Amino acid sequence: MNHLLSIRDLRREDVLSLFRLTATLKARQKSGDRTAPLAGKSIALIFEKQSLRTRVTFEVGMTQLGGAAIYLPAQEIGLGERESIPDVARNLSRWVDLIAARTLAHATVATLAAHATVPVINALSDLEHPCQALADFFTLWERGVDLGRTRLAWIGDGNNVCHSLLLLAALLATPMAVATPPGYAPAPEIQAAVRALGGHLKLTTDPREAAEGADVLYTDVWVSMGQEAERATRLEAFRRYQVNERLVGLAKPGALVMHCLPARRGEEITEAVLDGPQSIVLEQSENRLHAQKAVILHLTGSGDV
Repeated sequence: MNHLLSIRDLRREDVLSLFRLTATLKARQKSGDRTAPLAGKSIALIFEKQSLRTRVTFEVGMTQLGGAAIYLPAQEIGLGERESIPDVARNLSRWVDLIAARTLAHATVATLAAHATVPVINALSDLEHPCQALADFFTLWERGVDLGRTRLAWIGDGNNVCHSLLLLAALLATPMAVATPPGYAPAPEIQAAVRALGGHLKLTTDPREAAEGADVLYTDVWVSMGQEAERATRLEAFRRYQVNERLVGLAKPGALVMHCLPARRGEEITEAVLDGPQSIVLEQSENRLHAQKAVILHLTGSGDV
């Protein structure tokens, strides 16, 4: 793995190795261990989209590993306008040890990787969000969940987070049901990749069918950044897809509720469910920090810490 642009860059053994490393790093941080394997190293953070979790977890994570992070808003560096994407990649490769990019188009992060001589991490694109999926599945793995026997139900938009979860679920033999309104299903190329990996994928337009008997319910916002012009249309299309107490009641008793955040309380999920005892959203958020540290160490060849 030279870059992490997609879950498709990983093998099952890579994922399990990253989970073990994530657990080690989390335990060390909790114990007060301040080992600094990346002292003198740096990461450039190119962001075309606003962020709370992604920016903070990458900056804090690199600091905890002993390195430094440089935040580069796309408009400030003129990504693709003042300077071409290949030239940005070539220049940054002379100064930093890694690049993480949170982009609008997946082609942008792919172009960065094609021209960089340092590892590039997809910190979110319109196609995938691999770091989020790794943190999410680590959260379940850390809890001792048997991933091969866990039914994960995605309710809502077949978006970038859904794509990465589907691919990772296929690698880990986790059955996954996806309920979306007509026209909002996961991309055909992702569906094909999941099936090529032997994944257990069920597609439906009925959220109740997906939720029934599920061990985990996962949702995300209905209107992502860049989709504001579609807001009215999307709210109408998704109104039956709210994760509320009634829908959670169709899942197995004690089923876990996940959300990658930020959430629009009262839209895709009710406040009572988001803040309820079955919600593990803050565990997911915390684990972004440690999972990304594991990815950074793996890509820099420093994973044997």
